[in-house]
Amino acid sequence: MYEEPTLTATSAAPCTPAAPESTDSRPSRILLVASTGGHLTQLVAMRHWWEDFDRTWVTFDNQHAASALAGEDVIHAYSPTTRNIPNAIRNMLLARRVLSERSPDLVVSTGAGVAAPFFAVAHLRGIRTMYIEVIDRIASRTLTGRMVYPFVDQFAVQWPEQERLYPGAAVIGPTL
Repeated sequence: MYEEPTLTATSAAPCTPAAPESTDSRPSRILLVASTGGHLTQLVAMRHWWEDFDRTWVTFDNQHAASALAGEDVIHAYSPTTRNIPNAIRNMLLARRVLSERSPDLVVSTGAGVAAPFFAVAHLRGIRTMYIEVIDRIASRTLTGRMVYPFVDQFAVQWPEQERLYPGAAVIGPTL
């Protein structure tokens, strides 16, 4: 089994993975899942952490994703996700297909709704997951954070104040 990668960040330093104890402890392939807008912006800002991994992105098909992920391997999810049962089912089926075809060692997300089906399927298949709570929710928990917190392998927050909302979360510092 692989060791969990550790994210560390401060406002002055980019996010970087912790040095692995051996070459076998580092995931070989990651799947980055995020809704467009601030969620995608936060994952893109972590470039120093993910740029050396073999990676695939799952996000929505719009101009923001096209420009932010130019040259990246991108799979388009179904939008909208909020209160849209047909798209939730489509994204669950997409998650099953993508996780089978791409075989990632780790699924990472900052949310929002598109993350839940990917995390659920990954959990059922024994694929490690890491959720990073968004930077702008300090006093309350996000819906996606509440949904995945009980079964995610590593839950990370960006502010020490968020620890009280998610006991046991790793504080990684701001990603932006």
